[in-house]
Amino acid sequence: MSRFRVIDAFTDRPFAGNPAAVLVLDGPYDDAWAQRVAAEFNLAETAFVVPADGDTADYELRWFTPTVEVALCGHATLAAAHALIEDGASGPIRFATRWSGVLTVTPREGRLWMDFPANVPTAESFDGLPEALGAAPVWTGTAGTCDIVAEVADERTVRGLTPDLAALTGFESRGVIVTARAGEGSPDAFVLRSFAPRVGVPEDPVTGSAHTVLAPYWAEHLGRTSFSAFQCSSRGGRLYLETPTAAPDRVFIGGSAVTVSEGELRA
Repeated sequence: MSRFRVIDAFTDRPFAGNPAAVLVLDGPYDDAWAQRVAAEFNLAETAFVVPADGDTADYELRWFTPTVEVALCGHATLAAAHALIEDGASGPIRFATRWSGVLTVTPREGRLWMDFPANVPTAESFDGLPEALGAAPVWTGTAGTCDIVAEVADERTVRGLTPDLAALTGFESRGVIVTARAGEGSPDAFVLRSFAPRVGVPEDPVTGSAHTVLAPYWAEHLGRTSFSAFQCSSRGGRLYLETPTAAPDRVFIGGSAVTVSEGELRA
């Protein structure tokens, strides 16, 4: 039997942020089993953690949606680090990943800070995207996360989107990230929503990996290196972002997490 926890990431209270299932295992596991477990939990991501061999990392980390394994997931990385700290780890925690290198999570200033690779988007146009989103973007592009990025006119447009999810599956991408500057008086620099029906996630509540794209994008547009963002899904979540000038290829993403349930997987 394997212990599991369901952890809400990018929130300091239960039933908000983005839930991820986390399994900290003693050793190797079968890929097909991991995919079935992720389908059973039916959350945006399920994270599998095992001790790493060698000196470059402390643990190996992989992420599965209900239908596929993905190359990078922020909220499930945050949840995995939270689970290990609950178990007594002090940090920094170094995760070896299949496609995203070594990711480090460090407790600092009451939050967990993830050191992720920056994925600066490049401009590209997409036929049919305005119709699929139900809004006309003012800028579109792609990023190393395999996502389409669309900036729209304002926060109200982001919050009001009701995209055609079937149409979005026709684009060759992991998902579509929609963003805009936050409205006047907001504590945040920008807002976003993230849709990924192609990989089994119609709308992701809070998407850490999207901020490896949006943090450098908005840092350039706003002339800032430190700010917060709000993902305005129905659950909602706030992320704290740093784009250090000394490390332009990295993004630091801060947030909190809360364990809401745990148990034993008998399969």
